[in-house]
Order: sequence, then C-alpha cells, then structure tokens
Amino acid sequence: MAALHLILADQLSESIASLQELDKKSDTVMFCEVMEEATYVPHHPKKIVFLFSAMRHFSAELEAKGINVRYVKLDDAKNTGSFTSEVQRAFVELKPKKIIVTEASEYRVLEMMRSWHKLLGIPVQILADTRFLATHDEFASWAKDKKQLRMEFFYREMRKKYSILIEPDGKPTGGEWNFDKENRKPPKAGMTSPPRISHKKSAITHEVLGLVKERFSHHFGMLEPFHYAVTLEQALVELEHFIENLLPNFGDYQDAMVAGEPYLYHSLISSYLNAGLLLPLEICQKAEAAYRAGKAPLNAVEGFIRQILGWREYIRGIYWQFMPEYGERNTLNATHPLPEFYWGAPTGMFCVAESVRHTRDHAYSHHIQRLMITGNFALLAGLDVKAVQAWYLAVYSDAYEWVEMPNTLGMALFGDGGVVASKPYAASGKYIHRMSNYCEKCKYDSDEMTGETACPFNALYWDFLVRHADKFRGNQRMPYVFSTWDKFAPEKQQAIRRQAALSLQKMTEGIL
Repeated sequence: MAALHLILADQLSESIASLQELDKKSDTVMFCEVMEEATYVPHHPKKIVFLFSAMRHFSAELEAKGINVRYVKLDDAKNTGSFTSEVQRAFVELKPKKIIVTEASEYRVLEMMRSWHKLLGIPVQILADTRFLATHDEFASWAKDKKQLRMEFFYREMRKKYSILIEPDGKPTGGEWNFDKENRKPPKAGMTSPPRISHKKSAITHEVLGLVKERFSHHFGMLEPFHYAVTLEQALVELEHFIENLLPNFGDYQDAMVAGEPYLYHSLISSYLNAGLLLPLEICQKAEAAYRAGKAPLNAVEGFIRQILGWREYIRGIYWQFMPEYGERNTLNATHPLPEFYWGAPTGMFCVAESVRHTRDHAYSHHIQRLMITGNFALLAGLDVKAVQAWYLAVYSDAYEWVEMPNTLGMALFGDGGVVASKPYAASGKYIHRMSNYCEKCKYDSDEMTGETACPFNALYWDFLVRHADKFRGNQRMPYVFSTWDKFAPEKQQAIRRQAALSLQKMTEGIL
C-alpha cells in the first residue's frame, strides 16, 4: 500500500487535510480507540460515548464511499492501547510507504506524531489543520512585539479577514465591534430552557454505550440518558435548531444561570465543532445570515460569532504560541488540593453543587458556570492549577487541552500571569446573586460577609485580593476594588480574613 492516513477523534471532517489526495485503491484510513487517550484523565462517560460513536459513524461513512478503513475498537483483542503502538502495529501489518496525519490539536499528541518517523523509519507527513480560521503563523505575526495580547483586537482582524458582520464600506455592522454590554441580563422569573433535541440512537451508539458502561462506569458522570448528535447530519440539525429557535434570545441571557436549567439559550454545538462535525466558518455564516434575514438581533448574533471567530481562534493561538512552557505556569502559586465537591461530594454552596450536577449529568455546563462558579471558586480558594485543569479536561465533552488550558489556566485562574485576561475574573456572591436564582436555594446568604451563614465567596473574594495585592494593586482595571478595601476599618478587614481562613479550613475538612 502507498500511505496510511490516521484520523483522530477530533478530526471528523471530510475536509480534514489528511483525507485530501487520498488514493482509494492503495491508501488506508485508520481510526483508533485507545485506552491511553480515554484514561489519561478520567473522561466523562458521555464524552467517551460521543467521541467513539461519532468516530465509528464517520469511519462507516468513509467506508461506504469505497475508502479502505482500518478501525481499531477499544475491545479489539489486538488493541495495544496507545496511538504510537497502534501505528506501529499497522506499519508491521500493512507496510505503508508513508504516514499522513493532520497535526494534533494537543501538544503531547503532536509530539507523539513527531516521534513516528524515527520509530518506523518511513516519512511521516504532518499537515496543517486548515479547519481553523487563523494559522499558527498568522497568530504569531499578529502577536509579535505586542506588550499585551487582547482578544478584542484579534477578533476585529478576523472579522475583516472573513467579512463577517462587515458592511461594504468596511465598517462593522451596527457601527460597533462589540455589543457585549447588551448581553448581561439576569434571568427572568420562571425562565426555563426551550425544548432541546434528543437524537435517535443507532445500533452503533447502543454498542458504544454498552462498551463504556462496562469499561468506564467508575468515571465521574452519568452515562444515560444520552442525547448527543454523533453524525454530521445530526450536528447540522442541532445547529439549525439553535439558530432558528434559540439564537434570538442567546445574547440577552448568555450570562444567566437558573437552577435546574443547564442549557437555557446556549447552542450545545461546541462538542460538535471541536470534534470536527461542524466547521467554524459555516457556523458564523449561518448566524450572520439569520441576522441579515431579520431572524435574530445583532447583539445575539455578534456575541455568538465572537465566541467562535474571536475567542475560540484566539485561545488556540495562545496555546500554540506559548506551549509547552505555558502548561507549567502557576503565577499565583495556587496549590490547595481540589475539594471533593468538584466530584459530586456534598457542599452547602448551592451554586457550586448545581454547576457540578449539570456537569455530572450532561458533561456540560455553560461558560458562565465554568468561569464564574467553579472557576471563580478555584481562583479565590487558590486551588492547584494543574488539578483544576485536569478536572475541566475530564468532565466536559467539548474539552481538549488546546481549548481547556488557556480558558482554565488563563481566563479562570489567572495562572498565566495575564496572558489571556487583563485582570482576574474574581467575583463575590453578589455577582452570583445578580446573575442567577441560585442564592434563593442556598444555606449561605450572599449579603453576609462574616458569620455562620455568610456566603464563602464574599470573604474569599477580599482575601484573594489582599493575598495578591502586590500583583494587582497596580492593575489599571482594579483601583476601585482596592480603594474599597482600604476604606474598611482594620477590625472589619481582620474579620474578613478570619472568615476566609475558616472557609478554607472547612473546604479542606469537607464540610463547607
């Protein structure tokens, strides 16, 4: 045979570079389900089912088009358990003249790919992933010589490059680049999620559900019910459903949180986008078309597009610009062990418990829960940055290191020293009370700073700022908060610090 084309679980696009110029007569396309990838963190069972089922469906579609496919299932007797050993086994059995891959989205897997040439003694062609909208070189060129990297300015360049929400005169649609100020409404009383789609499960998906139940039931997370799309066709149904039914309200309530409502108006397409079933440009174009047709307001459409064309591409750029050193950063020296309530143990903090419940049940929680609840608590409490990153990577179906690490280490934990965020996204219980109805069900009072029923976020917020005052007092976005602290009487300051220490002690003891 001529070439072996390896396709990873997040490369499920027919447009992927490694499937181009495929010789159907002599080439083989290879897929692997390997235990090493399923367990290097304890991935949520739903995440494993989604990826294995989507990969099996995609491979079957290629096979139906006359392409030679080698598919290694997890429970195949000869499965050796890792990408490298499976590529080595395929080399011995198929004797390809070269291996063709699209660059891995994660640094550690790309390093594996780079080792195969020396290991096997044949050419290994590593192609750029053209599904992303900014190349590594483009991002590096944009970032060069900048003292600070800020997503907003990168996003504007991407809008111009792809003519998304740009008028014929070159100006942004609506006269502004960003309508975020219109996208921060708290939830209305009685707000519920609109009906969501549950996709019919094929025989393939049922088989994978049985496999995961047998092999990964000890992993954190509920396996069923399983509602995920696992094919391009199903993912497109999800996208159309979002644009037609949910996008009009997405902007207003994208930061809102409601007890018992994990989805609200969020799209649920990030898993399909990150696995390759959907492509970023087609999503942005469909959203823009909805605005042009008068089906969705500009604030909603711009906010949604910014998450994909701006934030997603920016985060990927940050990851590859600074890896591997980036993964070792811990600017605030956060070292507290991850509390068990991140894995579902009881806690009196309803907001944390609810966000973890959504995560456990759906392998999903939306971006404000991730940033301002679980991420915010981890920031304030000084939780170990690597443990927090491993948790986020394990529990969400859309998580890969390239997107998880900068979002967690940089945005949520400020552990990268300000590369991603211009200030720490720290907040007290007042923010949670304003943007959710969680506090109504909590044993703690968001209005209280000290005392038995005081919200732990309140004292921890001030304690966090004081602990790191040497780093943050000079931040141009934070003079107001420090001037407020300085106005507190010394006795109040001491009481707040004691309350924070007590909360950390209770956290350690498992009774917070």
